[in-house]
Amino acid sequence: MTPADTPYNPAKDGAQMSFDGRMSYGDYLDLDKILTAQHPKSDAHDEMLFIIQHQTSELWMRLALHELGAARDTLSDGRFGPAFKMLARVARIFEQLNNAWDVLRTMTPAEYTRFRETLGQSSGFQSWQYRLIEFTLGNRNQAMLKPHEHRADIYDKLTQELSRPSLYDVALRTLHGTMPLPEAVLKRDPSVPYEASDEVRAAWAAIYRDPDTHWQLYELAEKLVDFEDYFRRWRFNHVTTVERIIGFKRGSGGTSGVAYLRRMLEVELFPELWHLRTDL
Repeated sequence: MTPADTPYNPAKDGAQMSFDGRMSYGDYLDLDKILTAQHPKSDAHDEMLFIIQHQTSELWMRLALHELGAARDTLSDGRFGPAFKMLARVARIFEQLNNAWDVLRTMTPAEYTRFRETLGQSSGFQSWQYRLIEFTLGNRNQAMLKPHEHRADIYDKLTQELSRPSLYDVALRTLHGTMPLPEAVLKRDPSVPYEASDEVRAAWAAIYRDPDTHWQLYELAEKLVDFEDYFRRWRFNHVTTVERIIGFKRGSGGTSGVAYLRRMLEVELFPELWHLRTDL
């Protein structure tokens, strides 16, 4: 046998091969819990796809919340660089979430029908992490608290977020340091949905007209737009996937399904940053 035919032994290169009493890859990632967390309720082959797609989406959302919270804190402290990196990362997280729809769309209506009834009333509409992402960004609809009243710990997380300035509120306070904004914008009740302001639109437009002078605010605005771009694509892909698989049936959680999701496409997280483009 020539040296080229000799099976490679990574131990000879120093790779750790014995883990009795030592932390391994699986230990560090707690893979036993993760890989045994799939419990299909039917014998349908495609239910495993459905479960894993949603579980991995929730993991990505957990990371998105980790990054968004840190981005808000660092922006509040005036540290633009770290905040920009975190916002860029969140945009890429939503790129991953968008790619997940491509996998789910390999499931046909007939395949989904085989296990849909086993879902009961469960629905992605009830994802508290998704709701917390929306609240963090500024889309604060208090009616969306209701599905989480049965879990005091989750309900508390959501209500606590409603008492804090959203990421966009913090961005506007940062903008105010250069372009003074009305008191009504700066001291608004953070628990209610944000309403677009002509004064805010004019302030952002002034930043865009002179980016060289206001580069950090200009980059902040574009980081927010970049993220919302991916977020909108995620919502659109959600609508398309649902329509492709269940048509116009009601959602498993009781929503109107595609009709409800289409209404969500109209929600703007950072409205002035989109509207100002018409003014330039």
